[in-house]
Amino acid sequence: MNYNFFTRNKTSTPQTQPIPGREADMIQGRSGGWMFDAGLWKMLRRCLLVGTAQSTYYAGKQELTEDFVAVVNQAVAENPSRVAEEILYASDGRAINNSAPILALVLLSMGETKEAKQAFAEIFPQVVRTGSHFYEWLNYTKSLRGFGKVVREAGKTWLSREDVKGLAYQLLKYQQRQGFTHRDALRLFHVKPPTENHRQLFEWVVRGWEELPTEIPSQALAQIWWYEWLKRNPEQTHEAILQGRLTHEMAAPVGNMDKAAWQLLFQEMPIGAMLRNLGSLTELGVLRADETANLERVEAVLNNQEHLRKGRIHPIDVLKALKTYESGGRLGRSKKTWTPVPRIVDILEKAVELSFDVVEPTGKVFMHAVDVSGSMGSLVADMGLSCCEIATTMALVTAKAEKNYMIRGFVNEFRELNITAKDSFSSAVRKASNQNFGGTDASVAYDWMIKNKFKADVVCFWTDSESWAGYKHPSQALQEYRKKINPNVKAVYVTLTPYRITLVDPQDPLSWDLAGFDPGTPRIIQMLATGEL
Repeated sequence: MNYNFFTRNKTSTPQTQPIPGREADMIQGRSGGWMFDAGLWKMLRRCLLVGTAQSTYYAGKQELTEDFVAVVNQAVAENPSRVAEEILYASDGRAINNSAPILALVLLSMGETKEAKQAFAEIFPQVVRTGSHFYEWLNYTKSLRGFGKVVREAGKTWLSREDVKGLAYQLLKYQQRQGFTHRDALRLFHVKPPTENHRQLFEWVVRGWEELPTEIPSQALAQIWWYEWLKRNPEQTHEAILQGRLTHEMAAPVGNMDKAAWQLLFQEMPIGAMLRNLGSLTELGVLRADETANLERVEAVLNNQEHLRKGRIHPIDVLKALKTYESGGRLGRSKKTWTPVPRIVDILEKAVELSFDVVEPTGKVFMHAVDVSGSMGSLVADMGLSCCEIATTMALVTAKAEKNYMIRGFVNEFRELNITAKDSFSSAVRKASNQNFGGTDASVAYDWMIKNKFKADVVCFWTDSESWAGYKHPSQALQEYRKKINPNVKAVYVTLTPYRITLVDPQDPLSWDLAGFDPGTPRIIQMLATGEL
């Protein structure tokens, strides 16, 4: 026994302590480990993309959301225009849902400067796109700030938009949400109808139609007329769906729904509704292994990258649909059960991959280090998916786009996960989830690569960044790897939780921190690998 461990020059620092001389750059995470401070704007993007409405392993949703609100308020005070840009970036199909951008939008409207109010007004219609979004915005606004001038103007503008047909669709499809009806909104904002079509639409919203007009008042109100006709003739559901192009939200509450009615709805079903209703359609018999025409339509819609983009279908929504559908109804909110159709599972597997942005292989060597520690078992928002499952999926998407890669899992050791590009997403998720235990030490990835002389061009970490169990910091292990194996290796850390910590040394020009579940992340990683960014 000797004291060399104490007297020799120290090149490493336990993760439970800040790196000497770098204390000002570091903060202590909730796990007790010390990480670098990600800063205000990275924290804002993470909160917008990931959301804070679900507790994580280390923090409750109340605490996380209080942090989110504080970050937005600070950012609005510093640069409201940049906050608006971040909200738009997240809302445009990159956030796992639109709730966090809508909450941030309300907070932006509460900014004290003229610039903040103006930024809010400019982006409002791009963030609040549907009736559901509108109700959610109303609810947050009522709770947090009240209905001042800037809010009233935004509400009036939304309810008097030029596209009356599109407005009628939203008012019919989402007649009430979150304690509000559109009648409440019209009265709240004192909206004056700018056209005759608006007047007739608002009259229907406020008073309804005691008697059905003998003729459709206008093309803009055609769906409403057919909805009212169906209320009076519920046995004529098929006719109303065909002629009125009613959606299931419109027809189901008032019509007599049978398999044929659902078949008609399926023929025109938008991509988001189709994704959510695959189980129900299977249970009803609309989707069966021998209903080849219907399966062809599912494939044509869900395996079309352009449709996925236009529908703002997030990859995590597709992964959730895959997991729920495969379960046959055991998972998710549905009380229905079904026997999964194998071809639907295959279509969803392909849709997961298509929903991410990737290009041709770069020819670079990638090491994907997936955090499979216990904290990664926490669920993300209302997705019914764990951080570990999502991390594995994103790593696999990136790996499938390349030829030279490894995927391993890190806890306090660097584990073989036996995941390859030939794995389905379902099998990869199962393999990673089975390893979901242990403390977190990201530095073990570098230790393993040094020991095995594995020369990577890019090391990608998929993690919550709460690394605490190691005897040296990941940034120190990276320096050692560069000295011994590859001085030009690039490190990318994708943080999947809304924390203000990062494993990236801000003084390292070859390390990057990426936020959340952005569908563009795999493509960004490829661009970093080739030097395009």
